[in-house]
Amino acid sequence: MSNTSAPGPALDPSAGPVELTRQLCDISSVSGDERRIADAVEALLASAAHLDVTRDGDTLIARTGLGRDRRVLIAGHLDTVPINDNLPVRDEIDAETGEAVIWGRGTVDMKAGVAVQLALALELQDPPVDLTWVWYDNEEVASELNGLGRALRNDPDLFAADFAILGEPTNAGIEGGCNGTLRARVTTLGRRAHSARSWMGVDAIHRAAPLLQRLAEFEAETVTVDGLDYREGLNAVRIAGGVAGNVIPDRCDIEVNYRFAPSRDEAEAVAFVREFFADADEIEIVDIAPGARPGLDAELARSLVRAVGSEPRAKYGWTDVSRFSALGIPAVNLGPGNPSLAHADDERVPVVQIESVHSALRDWLTA
Repeated sequence: MSNTSAPGPALDPSAGPVELTRQLCDISSVSGDERRIADAVEALLASAAHLDVTRDGDTLIARTGLGRDRRVLIAGHLDTVPINDNLPVRDEIDAETGEAVIWGRGTVDMKAGVAVQLALALELQDPPVDLTWVWYDNEEVASELNGLGRALRNDPDLFAADFAILGEPTNAGIEGGCNGTLRARVTTLGRRAHSARSWMGVDAIHRAAPLLQRLAEFEAETVTVDGLDYREGLNAVRIAGGVAGNVIPDRCDIEVNYRFAPSRDEAEAVAFVREFFADADEIEIVDIAPGARPGLDAELARSLVRAVGSEPRAKYGWTDVSRFSALGIPAVNLGPGNPSLAHADDERVPVVQIESVHSALRDWLTA
């Protein structure tokens, strides 16, 4: 019996962005299982002699070396959230819009964007700016696993650029910057007792009620940053407490997610959460990532806005533009697909949006 494993799926270098979307989506790549899709992308890039390709785990960095005065970095992640009977992809007509769409996991978040990028990476052999293309693993999971962050730490020189674009779904328009995100574990403590003699204990779950009521009544701000409006949010996303069916609990943990405008830094976000829950017994910051300002004042950003032809909007969710912003690289989000359908079981991307993003980026990069 042969020990040679079967070859993985192949991507067609002659396919345009629409067909590449279908091919990429049909390669399952749930976070942590990106090896096959990374292998396929690496094999595709082998036909591009104008690109110098570096691989870091399941992250690929492909760069031109034309000696241009400016460099643009364009990135997208290869992983998806788990599949739920929504692969292989299929072509449909959207019942609401009448548009031709590709339906299935990853079509929106964000393999249509990756397909546009791969098609352009192969097409643009002599652009007026140098280009860095990045396709990375583990975006949909904990930040410490993020392949872009890992590759940045391992070889930051590969990511030097004057401007960056992240292909997250934006309905084919530009979304500037992103909100920051903070998760905190907010704890109330009590004293255990037998529930038949509850007066001898202190119920930690009951003590959490005022905190939850305050959260329910909280009205988050809309903050204008460099002309774009960012909606904030402060919400309980998980709660845990209880010992047994006959025990008064001595601990209740509320996990809270704070989405904060990019005008606030991490220290300000932490201070706000600690003040809001000042009467809690314990507050532990579990995870935090800064936001990114819109980045639309850069010359390259202004010309991209003109090429796309629509008014930029704010990106409410956190994206990896934050990593570029932290490096001093202005960055925006631009990709096909409705972000409201990201992670939905009925993900579907309009074909016209794939084509329009491809056309706008190609025209801009070759102008």
